Amino acid sequence: MSSPMEFIGMIQGQKVSEVHAPSGPAIDRDYVKAFAQAHENAGFDRILVPHHSTGPDATLTVAYAASVTERIHFMLAHRPGFVSPTLAARQFASLDQFSGGRLAVHYISGGSDDEQKRDGDWLDHDQRYARTDEYLEVLHKVWQSDKPFDHEGAHYRFQNAFSEVKPVQTRQGKPHVPVYFGGASAAAIPVAGRYADVYALWGESLDQARELTTRVRAEAAKHGRSVRFSVSFRPILAQTEAAAWARAETILAETKRLRVVQGYNRGGPQQSEGAKRLLAAAAQGSRVDKRLWTAVAEEIGGRSNSTALVGTPEQVADALLDYYDLGVTTFLIRGFDPLEDASDYGRALIPRTHELVAQRIASARKAA
Repeated sequence: MSSPMEFIGMIQGQKVSEVHAPSGPAIDRDYVKAFAQAHENAGFDRILVPHHSTGPDATLTVAYAASVTERIHFMLAHRPGFVSPTLAARQFASLDQFSGGRLAVHYISGGSDDEQKRDGDWLDHDQRYARTDEYLEVLHKVWQSDKPFDHEGAHYRFQNAFSEVKPVQTRQGKPHVPVYFGGASAAAIPVAGRYADVYALWGESLDQARELTTRVRAEAAKHGRSVRFSVSFRPILAQTEAAAWARAETILAETKRLRVVQGYNRGGPQQSEGAKRLLAAAAQGSRVDKRLWTAVAEEIGGRSNSTALVGTPEQVADALLDYYDLGVTTFLIRGFDPLEDASDYGRALIPRTHELVAQRIASARKAA
């Protein structure tokens, strides 16, 4: 009995996390190669390559990582607004072709004005989501049109737009490169309803996840669509529960120490709604639900996916199933010791979660 679960990891250009200060060049090619191959060997389905306004180019990182792997798929983080959607459509189609149909794209409209301004974007939060809406409309037109077309909208205007290259996946019966999408604000949810194949949440509490997935499903239903869901966690594993919690406390202490060394204060919440939701979870306590740990998220002001599930592989797999019961079928998991944790997840957590889900499906079919 196969499992419908998808596991996504994340690679970066060098070894860095809340407990590992960056050192050396921003791109360590040998590390990226080892990191990508570790995910493939560990049984991950896909790898996220993130985007940051001061970091390596994510598109080129995906291209390199795809060249040193064979099976694993990729999720390119992309911010609409800095590249024309007609050009992006050709870039993504080309990358999908060269990688053998292994590409998906996570569209990030931008949760921080300061971050956007580094690359010259001065639109406000809601305007960015309106631009993303039009951006996705144009992308889909380029991939699906068999002849040139004109487009005139609030943000883009094109004449005779066309691409000779189409994604591999459109030739395989899919209408476009898969769309991953996040954003919990009132401006974001309608865009998710129209375009998201997979809607991504950070590691919220079960009650928060239930509320948000319900809203997105309702919005997608207005367009006759269904959406899959992804939740992101930072699993902290050990052979015993006590050892896992001891490791979590060590991670928190090192996070605090490095922030002092690097001159960071605790920091207020990010502008994004997702960050505010993580801090709302943290306000319930450092331990929420079965084993959701919010201490690092609180310490760093809700920046990025920073909540953890703490315990043995069996316990964390069991906690993941609670989200599966809410309709979540994708988990983005990454560790505080990035490469080492990716390999560790493949030894027990990923296979055990697949086993539990397959058992759940088999039991439901038997009962029916």
